[in-house]
Amino acid sequence: MKKRIGSYPRVRSEGGGHGVVSQAGAVLLVETVRKSGLDQAISTALAPWRRPRAVHDSGKVLLDATLAVALGGDCLADVGMLRAKPTVFGPVAFDPTVSRIIDTLAAAGPKALSAIRGSRAEARERVWNVAKDAARITQGR
Repeated sequence: MKKRIGSYPRVRSEGGGHGVVSQAGAVLLVETVRKSGLDQAISTALAPWRRPRAVHDSGKVLLDATLAVALGGDCLADVGMLRAKPTVFGPVAFDPTVSRIIDTLAAAGPKALSAIRGSRAEARERVWNVAKDAARITQGR
């Protein structure tokens, strides 16, 4: 791990077979989340549901659960596979905390869903703006 920026550590990859990560495809997902700003946007959007003195950020917990599903998990406890690689995924909440946060967001219903959708839209807009800027540069405009 190089250094932590946002919700996830910045991971450096190199050849040679040292420090192999069994879920290497997840690094691409983590970098996408980090570069798009989704981690920061969702953390901000879900701040109203974060308990005072909470150790784990609600947004990161939700992203961790999403990553676990993307890696083949089928229940909340599958975030354990992320917990096993803290240099890639950073600190990951334990199962009771994950369950409690998901219950809290589910109880909030449409308000939490709207906040999640808003953070996704914010990250999507950021990515499209970067893509537009890159297209202008490559086309010489």
